[in-house]
Amino acid sequence: MNDRTHDEAMAEVFRKDPGYAVELLNAILEDGDQAELLIALRQLAKAFGGVRGVAKESGLNPNQLYRMLSAEGNPEFRNLAGILRVMGLRLAVQPINEPITA
Repeated sequence: MNDRTHDEAMAEVFRKDPGYAVELLNAILEDGDQAELLIALRQLAKAFGGVRGVAKESGLNPNQLYRMLSAEGNPEFRNLAGILRVMGLRLAVQPINEPITA
């Protein structure tokens, strides 16, 4: 029997395929589901050395990061940007539709 949690399994997937993590985060951001985004970020944190490691790298208190990534979390933009930076990622703005060319 496998004792790994879903979060641990997803962290392993993200470690093996960082491109999948990017695709998943973009899909979640497109859907606008904050709870799902926080779950994915928590799983990504596991892939990048755990919440304590990510907190240290991003200059946050580990307890603060745990709260931010909890189901009730509501991270500020600067904290979210810092967390993503540790993971080698960043937020970006893209047009919803392709621009119309003449």
